[in-house]
Amino acid sequence: MNSAISSTIGQEKPRQVGKSAKSLNRGTEFLMHTMRDNHWCFELEADVTIPSEYIFLQRILKRNNLVLEEKIGAYLRRRQNVNGSWALYEDGPGDMSATVKAYFALKLMGHSIDDIHMVSARKWVLQNGGAEAVNVFTRITLALFGQLSWKTVPAMPVEMMFLPKWWFFHLSKVSYWSRCVIVPLLVIFAKRPVYAITSEQSVSELFVQSPSSLTTLDEINWRQPVNAGFVLLDRGLKFVNNLVPRIIRERALVKAEGWAREHCAGDGGIGGIFPAMVNAVIAFKLRGAEDDDPDLVRTVKAIDELVIEADEEAYCQPCLSPVWDTCLALNAVTETELPLEDPRIKGAVQWLFQHQVFEKGDWSEKVPRLSSGGWAFQYENTKYPDVDDTSMVLMALLRAGAHENDQKARELIDKAVNWILGMQNPDGGWAAFDVDNNAEYLNKIPFADHGALVDPSTADLTARCIEMLAMLGHDKNFPPIRDGLEFLKRNQESNGSWYGRWGVNYVYGTWSVLAAIGGIGEEREKAYVQKALRWLEGAQNEDGGWGESCNSYDDKRMAGIGVSTPSQTAWALLGLMAAGPIDSPFVKRGIDYLIAHQNNDGGWDEEMYTGTGFPRVFYLRYHGYRAYFPLWALANYQRLTNGMPTRQADVISSFL
Repeated sequence: MNSAISSTIGQEKPRQVGKSAKSLNRGTEFLMHTMRDNHWCFELEADVTIPSEYIFLQRILKRNNLVLEEKIGAYLRRRQNVNGSWALYEDGPGDMSATVKAYFALKLMGHSIDDIHMVSARKWVLQNGGAEAVNVFTRITLALFGQLSWKTVPAMPVEMMFLPKWWFFHLSKVSYWSRCVIVPLLVIFAKRPVYAITSEQSVSELFVQSPSSLTTLDEINWRQPVNAGFVLLDRGLKFVNNLVPRIIRERALVKAEGWAREHCAGDGGIGGIFPAMVNAVIAFKLRGAEDDDPDLVRTVKAIDELVIEADEEAYCQPCLSPVWDTCLALNAVTETELPLEDPRIKGAVQWLFQHQVFEKGDWSEKVPRLSSGGWAFQYENTKYPDVDDTSMVLMALLRAGAHENDQKARELIDKAVNWILGMQNPDGGWAAFDVDNNAEYLNKIPFADHGALVDPSTADLTARCIEMLAMLGHDKNFPPIRDGLEFLKRNQESNGSWYGRWGVNYVYGTWSVLAAIGGIGEEREKAYVQKALRWLEGAQNEDGGWGESCNSYDDKRMAGIGVSTPSQTAWALLGLMAAGPIDSPFVKRGIDYLIAHQNNDGGWDEEMYTGTGFPRVFYLRYHGYRAYFPLWALANYQRLTNGMPTRQADVISSFL
C-alpha cells in the first residue's frame, strides 16, 4: 500500500504571541503532566447508581470494608439534590431509580431511616409515585434482596441461548453492552436468588402500594400493538417458566455460563463494563464457583479496580477509558507546538499500537470475512473494539506521524482502516460496535425500558469515520464517504444541527459533522453547511462559551441550551474552525471564554456531564474532557491565526 503523507517536522513556525499562545502553553504543560506510563487515563464518573450497586455487590459477596463504605456514603450524600432526590447528571432533575438505589445503599451501610437526608429522600420518592415507578434494572436489584417479588421483573428465560438467529430475538440482534449484561443475567433470572437483609435494611417504606401487589408493568399502552404483544409474550413466558424440563434448563445454564466465561477472559472483565461484571460475578457464584475460581477472582479484581478512593470520598467508575483518553489527548497535543519527536508523544504512539485488537469478536458474526485491527475503549476488551475509538486513534496516529518511515506502523494502520471500512452499515452510516444492529422493535420489549438495546448508525460516529478517511487523502467521491455523507444529510435536524449519540448532545453531533465536512473540503457555501454553522453560532452564550444540558435528550427544544462548559465550547470552536472562517467573531469570543476560564493549574474546571452513555438514562462525566478538548481548540486556533495549517490538514496521503 502506497503512502505519501507529508509532515511539518523541522519546518520553521511563526513565534506564538498573545494570550492564546500563553494559555495554549499552560494547557499543554498541564495535560502532559497528567500522563502516566506513556498514556492517559482520567477518572470516568457516572451517576450514583454505580457506587450504590457496588455496595449491593459487597453485601452479596459478604465483604465488609467500613472505611471505604463510609467514603462512598459521603459521596452519595454530597450528590443528593436539595429536594432529597438523586439525579442522573449534575444539576439534573431527580430520578426515581437513582434515588431508590442510593437510599437503599445508604440503608445497607447503616444510615438510619430518621436521618435528615433519608427523610428527605423518602419524602421525594413517595411524592413522585413511590418505588414501584423504578426501571427494570432497579426492580431486579430490589428482587435480589427480597424487596420485590421476581414476578415483577420481565421474563428473560435462559433458554433464549438456544434461539436461532432467524428468530425475532437473538443475542446477535442486540448491542454489545446489552449482550454482556443479558447473558449472565439470564443465569440470575433462572435461579431467582434472594439475598437476606435485616428488617432495618428493608426499603418497604418507599412503596406507595404494597410490594406484593405489584406486577411486571403497572401501565400498559394497549393501543400500541408491538408493546401489547410483548407484554402478552412476557406473561406467557412466565406461565410456562416452571414447566421447562430440568435437563433443558441445565443445558441452557451451561451454555450461558460458558459464554460469560469466554467473554470475561483476560483482566478487563466481561465487556469491560461494570454492570456486566457484576452480573457475571453473581452468575458464577450461583453456578457454584468457589472463591478461588480464576474467572471469578479476575472479575472481582476488575470491579475493585474501578473504585476511586480519596481522603474523604470514594465512588465506583462504570469502566475505564484509557484508549479514549489517550487518543484524544494525543490528537490535542500533536496540534500544539510540542515537537512530534518528543519521547512522550512517541511513547503514546507505541502504547496505542500495543493495545490494538486483532482478535475476532462478536462483531464478526455479521462480517465473518473481515479481519480485526481496531481499538477498544478500555485497557483490555478484546471482544469489543469500537468504531469511535478506532477512528479517533487513527487520526491521532496520523497527526503524530506514526506512519512516516515506518512500514510496520503503516501496515497496522492499514488493518485498522480496513476494519472501519468493513464495519460500515448498509444505510451508509457507522455504529459503535456492530454492523446492521438496528432492530429497533426490540426496544419495545418490557426488559428494554432504557430504550438502548440496539446499536444503529449515528451521525457522530459516521462523521468520525469520514473525517478519518479524509485524513488518508480520500475525497467525497470515495464510495464509503459518499454514502456516509448522504446518511448525514438525511439525518440533519430541521434547525441545522445533528443529534449527538455519544456526547451531549447537538453541540457534540454538530461539531463531529462539521469536522468531517471540513476534512473532505466540502464547500462551506452549501445550504446544509451554512445551516449548521448558523445554528452553532446561534447557540453561543453571552459569556462567549457554549453549553448544553443532558435534558436536551428529553426535550429537543433545549438543543444547544445550557451553562457554558470548556469541553462543549471547544467542540463548537473545533466545528466552526473546521467548516467556517477563522476570523469569525463567534470563534474569537469562544477562544476568549477558554482563556478567561483556564484555572491556575493550566487546565479547566468542569462539573457538568457532557458525555453520553445511553440518552435519557445514563450520562458520563469524562474528567479528561476539560483538559484535552479546550487545548485542542486553542491549538487549532493558534495554528490557523498564524497562517499555518493544522496537523490534520497537513496530513495528506494516498494510502489506498
